[in-house]
Amino acid sequence: MGMTIAEKILAAHCDQDTVHPGEIIMARLDLALGNDITAPLAIKTFGESGAAEVFDKEKIVLVCDHFVPNKDIRSAQQCLMIRNFARDQKITNFFDVGKMGIEHVLLPEQGMVLPGELVIGADSHTCTYGALGSFATGVGSTDLAAAMISGKAWFRVPPTILFRYRGEMNKWVGGKDLILYTIGKIGVSGAHYAVMEFTGPVISNLSMDGDRKSVV
Repeated sequence: MGMTIAEKILAAHCDQDTVHPGEIIMARLDLALGNDITAPLAIKTFGESGAAEVFDKEKIVLVCDHFVPNKDIRSAQQCLMIRNFARDQKITNFFDVGKMGIEHVLLPEQGMVLPGELVIGADSHTCTYGALGSFATGVGSTDLAAAMISGKAWFRVPPTILFRYRGEMNKWVGGKDLILYTIGKIGVSGAHYAVMEFTGPVISNLSMDGDRKSVV
């Protein structure tokens, strides 16, 4: 059997012809994301490492998402830390007050995640970008720090589970209902450290925002 889309993306980013589930690889990154909760620890680790500059100022994205407007002094300090780092490192893609938003909506809206790309983010919802045909996954803040320095991250190549949906969904039933139904079937750990690949006529009839095209 040929490689899955996830395996093809990972292989392309570590200059290998093939990769296999369970294999440990070091792969180049197209984008590394941090927000106002997770980036401060990454920035602190970055400084402690002795690194002078990020690997690529255009491939790091920092979004003030959760604490803007700031709710207290501590959250204001978190955002100030990111703001100073973005200025010192001349980060191109820094989204502050007036430009920020929900990070996982913002990046696709800005055209920053494309099919075939390899993206990490210090946030568990980074896998959202899989809907755009990329390989995207959440990491810890220290992993983000290492990525900001090297432009790479290590991965254990995950297995892929294929989900094929047939038939038609009833009116007012959308993508959110579909994934909640799926989670109910496989359990919250049903695809632990695995890629979920979705296909079938039901998926083909979903728009990118997950609602049925026929529902107005």
